[in-house]
Amino acid sequence: MSIILFIGVCLLAYSNGANDNFKGVATLAGSGTTDYRKALTWATIMTFAGALLSIFLAEGLLKAFSGKGLVPTELTAQPHFLIAVGLGAAATVMIATVTGFPISTTHALIGALVGAGLAIHGGIHWDKLGKAFLMPLAVSPLLSCLLTASLYPMFRFARRALKVERRMCLCVKDARPRPVTFRPDGSTVFLASGQQLTLAQQSQCEQAYLGRILGFDSQKLLDKLHYLSSGMVCFARGLNDTPKIVALLIAGQGIGLPLPLAMLLVGIVMVLGGILQARKVAHTMSHRITGMNHGQGFTANLVTAVLVTLASRIGVPVSTTHVSCGSLFGLGAVTRQARTGVIGRIFLSWLITLPLGATLAALTVFAFRTFFS
Repeated sequence: MSIILFIGVCLLAYSNGANDNFKGVATLAGSGTTDYRKALTWATIMTFAGALLSIFLAEGLLKAFSGKGLVPTELTAQPHFLIAVGLGAAATVMIATVTGFPISTTHALIGALVGAGLAIHGGIHWDKLGKAFLMPLAVSPLLSCLLTASLYPMFRFARRALKVERRMCLCVKDARPRPVTFRPDGSTVFLASGQQLTLAQQSQCEQAYLGRILGFDSQKLLDKLHYLSSGMVCFARGLNDTPKIVALLIAGQGIGLPLPLAMLLVGIVMVLGGILQARKVAHTMSHRITGMNHGQGFTANLVTAVLVTLASRIGVPVSTTHVSCGSLFGLGAVTRQARTGVIGRIFLSWLITLPLGATLAALTVFAFRTFFS
């Protein structure tokens, strides 16, 4: 039973990494700040750092996801309950990953806790479920959506006040952006000389910020801040999700792993999941929800990083997925580039997550009863 529980937790950590690791750097790829491989490398480093430090900064989540208070206390140390939770949540997240939908591991875990608890004991503390779990999950994406939609116009006003101009430019590595303009006949020419761009040069054109802020080149400064905010999101995600998964190992009395080793193990497996299987969800987050430029991506990341880090520190079980997607929804609303069809399907996947996690966990319980009776 201990071996099965260990395998179940590893599968959950792997699927979590595959579905979640790229979400913090999705705006880096979506805005063209960097490519998929470099963004994933940055996400891997910062997620692992958050996972390692979660032992010191996220004790509240470790307690919350042991199941205590949500299900009867005697269940939370029973291996078959913990195995059902781990396998039910892992299967739910992996189904979403292979179909390219960004869902919440937090949501899947809550569903699995409920499903396993009902299948074994028949009772759940519904008031605890609503107040301590479902309320933060419902409020957090709405809050991030509103904050991003409010903050981006403020940043845009500040940019204009500082006389930083946003223009379409030819952007070549290690060279200053060269502004271009479009003629009525459809050709693209350099603004300064009127020289027409080649097709190869046109493919390298993108929006850039021209001007200086406190003596620094505005585009280079924004790119560094964008990287920093993306790293903050990935760090916060590792900080937020690792304790939720480790809680299953710690609650299982037969495992006997010390907490630091359990955190390290889960962090390593999460990183592997992101490296090996993140591409489909990465495409959805980077390109399918909304178009974005450098400044818009930075704004969405900043809101996500602040909210998730704060929630992790005070032990509130929010979902990094919900918060980061909520930020992108708010960004798409204010820029009028939101792709409502994709957003609708993502919302539907969120609604399905909890009952699917509950169902798969309950089926795991019944399978154990059949084979180990």
